[in-house]
Amino acid sequence: MRVFTTLPQEDLRKVGPAAQAIEAEGYDGVASMENKHDPFLALAVAGAATERIELHTSVAIAFARTPMAVASVGWDLAGATGGRFVVGLGSQVRAHNERRFSVPWTPPAPRMREYVQVLRAIWRCWKTGERPNYEGQHYRFTLMTPNFAPEPIDGAPPAVTIAAVGPAMLKVAAEECDGVKLHGFCTRKYTEAAVMPRLTEGLAKTGRKARTTRSRAAAFSPPAPTTRLSPACSNGCASASPSTARPRPIGRSWRCTGSRISATSSMR
Repeated sequence: MRVFTTLPQEDLRKVGPAAQAIEAEGYDGVASMENKHDPFLALAVAGAATERIELHTSVAIAFARTPMAVASVGWDLAGATGGRFVVGLGSQVRAHNERRFSVPWTPPAPRMREYVQVLRAIWRCWKTGERPNYEGQHYRFTLMTPNFAPEPIDGAPPAVTIAAVGPAMLKVAAEECDGVKLHGFCTRKYTEAAVMPRLTEGLAKTGRKARTTRSRAAAFSPPAPTTRLSPACSNGCASASPSTARPRPIGRSWRCTGSRISATSSMR
């Protein structure tokens, strides 16, 4: 079990001290969201201010960016943080893609599969010198000249996780990714009956075991003055009031010190 919390993305000047305090309190990592602010900037500041905690986008909107743009920022953040950065991607819904991001809409699961594949192809090119030769229905990567290839980084490129709720995206997560980010409203019943069987099936197709990948669940804070188990997330997610929460064991060792937490664990 690993416990994450969020950062004050509204003001980058607050991020460094907040990240240091989070690390000192024993959290395993921090997650940024793409709601009102860019999800990568705060993690860059947090990464420079810390030494141990993982740094996750949770999530960055994939289709609003080219794979090359995400590959570049992921490569730089992984290199600058000693491999602590994890790419978390989400498709968002059709209305936001078309009307907020000006992005044409296509079925998201096949497109996300290609997105993850081309990310890895770009990183292999930069890491090993592999010739760029990816051509899909949605994305293409066939050119990389020395002038535009970044310097090498120590360690592996970032792990890639995606947000998934339905069967098609869960299949992509299991077959292509290093982990899955579940919605905060997923119940234990849905997780056990719908999520885990599809993940297990997809992992088996790739010859991987569940313990080698990650699942993530989030809990949101209600306007209540106590720390409690959320009835909307019966799989053990903890929720708490931002003004009164203090470090304490909850349920199965879940802890909360702020308005929103997330916990990650191996998919077993």
